[in-house]
Amino acid sequence: MQGKVAIVTGAAGGIGEACVRRLGARGVKVLGTGRNAEKLGALKEALAGAMEFDFVAADATADEAPSMIVDGAVEKFGRLDILVNNAGSFNFGPVDQTTDEMLDEVLDISLRAPFRLCREALTRMGEGSSILFIGSTWGLYGTPGGGAYSTVKAGQIGLMQTMAAEYGPRGIRSNYVAPTVVRTEMTDAFWDLDFFRRTNHELTPLQRDCTAADIGNMVAFLASDEAGFVNGQTIAVDGGISTTRYVAPEAVGAVRQ
Repeated sequence: MQGKVAIVTGAAGGIGEACVRRLGARGVKVLGTGRNAEKLGALKEALAGAMEFDFVAADATADEAPSMIVDGAVEKFGRLDILVNNAGSFNFGPVDQTTDEMLDEVLDISLRAPFRLCREALTRMGEGSSILFIGSTWGLYGTPGGGAYSTVKAGQIGLMQTMAAEYGPRGIRSNYVAPTVVRTEMTDAFWDLDFFRRTNHELTPLQRDCTAADIGNMVAFLASDEAGFVNGQTIAVDGGISTTRYVAPEAVGAVRQ
């Protein structure tokens, strides 16, 4: 992967930053993007000397964002090989309680924006390139309260599979990474709530938290030639929650009130 160039959206923290760092560790030059120029600038300073990183501060939903981001990568690093669609909205709730404003926000940030960015990136990508979506296990199975969030995550899978078929013949692979819950700024406020732990941790066979580094490792693998025949796949990084009926012993033995 030495010398390849990647774009990572939502790069200023959490899973996005983990993807930047893991790709950089493998010799990839990375252009990060997001709304917060101050955070992106701080990340650039932190990574100075460790890897080649630059950024474009942009609202991914803006009309000019795709060309700004893709042109920025090519102008800075001379090519484009990897696109990691990580930015998204964590706005969710039951369908009957989802307003048009909530729906539009999630659709714009998590589906329309990556669609438009992929469309732009494909004009610059060639054989050996890789497009990745950071989705969610909520796109794999029904979840009460998933609403618009689950809808767009499933929609991303459809987009990924379509591109895998359409651009696979050009040597451009598309895949989807589905994390379980990861402790980031978005999830920190309710991480230790009893309901959250019951519906996540107590249903996961592996007895540790999923980390942003776990997702970064999977992204780096899928973007590499080591995964050169992996195309059109949805890969869950979830400790087994999406494929088992595991329930923690303390939950099985709990006494109903």
